[in-house]
Amino acid sequence: MLEIVTADAAPEPAPGADAYPALDFANSAVDLPGGHVIDLLGTPESANEWLTAHGLAPADAGIRELCAAQLRSLREQIRTLLAARVDDVPALPTALAAINDALLRTPAVALLHWDRSSGPYRAAPHPTTQILEHALAALADNAAELLTGPDAERLTACGSPPCTRFLLRHGRRQWCSTRCGDRARAARAYARRTQQA
Repeated sequence: MLEIVTADAAPEPAPGADAYPALDFANSAVDLPGGHVIDLLGTPESANEWLTAHGLAPADAGIRELCAAQLRSLREQIRTLLAARVDDVPALPTALAAINDALLRTPAVALLHWDRSSGPYRAAPHPTTQILEHALAALADNAAELLTGPDAERLTACGSPPCTRFLLRHGRRQWCSTRCGDRARAARAYARRTQQA
């Protein structure tokens, strides 16, 4: 059952999400026990709220369903690449193409502008019509940075089914949240009790 919720009802961010917004983006759909799913990009309003909370769009950006669908699509492609990295398998060409397409949507340099009163200045173009393109490019760039940087070796999947979130391993921790860690420990304790009985 799909639940569409706001960011305040979402589970705590997974380890590494503070350094990599793309990791938090990949984890914006959360599988819960009982077949429930929390999707922070499930509606245009919740997608706008997620982008605003991550500094990628103003609160009044007016994200529409088409834009929310593009965000959900990029999220799935990033998840595909993260899973390929964790499982040490080749990435799907369609996932790579989606990331590269998002990277190429916006200029990578600040353009030269001229103000009549203050003179020349440089600024990246960011008209309202390109808010989504900039957000997609920023998330794709951050995902590429995670996948190719030194933290890629620490990337792992949460070890507490049915959770499908990713995290950066720190020490022995294999869970994305306290909730998942508690669930995994309870499952192990239950398995020990049933084996003894």
